Amino acid sequence: LPACMAAGSIASAADAPSPAKPVRFIIPFAPGGGNDIVGRMLGAKLSEAWNQQVVIDNRPGAGGNIAAETTARAAPDGYTLFQFNIANTMAPALFKKLAYDPQRDFAPVTQIGSTPFILCVHPSVPVKSVAELIAYAKAQPDKLNYGSSGNGGSTHLVTELFKTMAAVNLTHIPYNGAGPALTEVIGGQVQLMFLVPATALPNMRNGRLRALGISNAKRSALAPEVPTVAESGLPGFEVTGWYIVLAPSGTPREIIERLSGEIARVVRHPAVLERFGALGTEPVGNTPEQAAIFLRKEIEKWASVVKASGARAD
Repeated sequence: LPACMAAGSIASAADAPSPAKPVRFIIPFAPGGGNDIVGRMLGAKLSEAWNQQVVIDNRPGAGGNIAAETTARAAPDGYTLFQFNIANTMAPALFKKLAYDPQRDFAPVTQIGSTPFILCVHPSVPVKSVAELIAYAKAQPDKLNYGSSGNGGSTHLVTELFKTMAAVNLTHIPYNGAGPALTEVIGGQVQLMFLVPATALPNMRNGRLRALGISNAKRSALAPEVPTVAESGLPGFEVTGWYIVLAPSGTPREIIERLSGEIARVVRHPAVLERFGALGTEPVGNTPEQAAIFLRKEIEKWASVVKASGARAD
């Protein structure tokens, strides 16, 4: 962190530095979704660790692009961080014009973790498996709507991949964040959505939603009764979401390395590990170099998915 930051006492690392002023942590979606839940948890622990406030700044809209543009324009001083996610790696292929470059304009800090998606339907939909959903969609084309966190968001592209592989038609209803979309799925205004475990599990357990499959290659210990999408009716389908912390490009190397170490330490804190486990999030906490390599591969992968699906966000 910057030289102006003094040492502070914290529960997890007594010699950790403390910022001299509040740190802004930009989240690319509205409150209530999986990104927001993970970001707020990380921000709270960093506030505790640094003995300084970490201000959560929700900047929803345009599939995460508004948040990304805001971060790209911020001062490269270590006081602005961005929770980059899978949606932002899809943006270069989805949008004709972007006001930022996901590799040029950011400095990777560390990958926080990864998480699967759970395909959920409203209980009014008369299906109990992915195979039944596919058959129902083919028998009644244009009847099923799916919700997403917005055009170009992760839940948009994950469902487009599902549509392409299953050869079905589902109508996209974009929302300004996963939270608002979830509300509409629970209310039955839209029929299905891919959700992260943090938002899917409570609503599965109380009967508001029915889970058909999880996007991982194997079942989750959190919900072992839920089969994978692949085994439930769509062989070969596998997608994992993730969260990476970035800083504006030009942030000094020593600040990036210090931030990476501090965030990785927080990610491995027992309380965070316990909470991550409950959310179905696998902690990572890697180096800036590893995060950069992962990011480049994800951008390349999703460019291929977008091209194959023909999806556009503008």
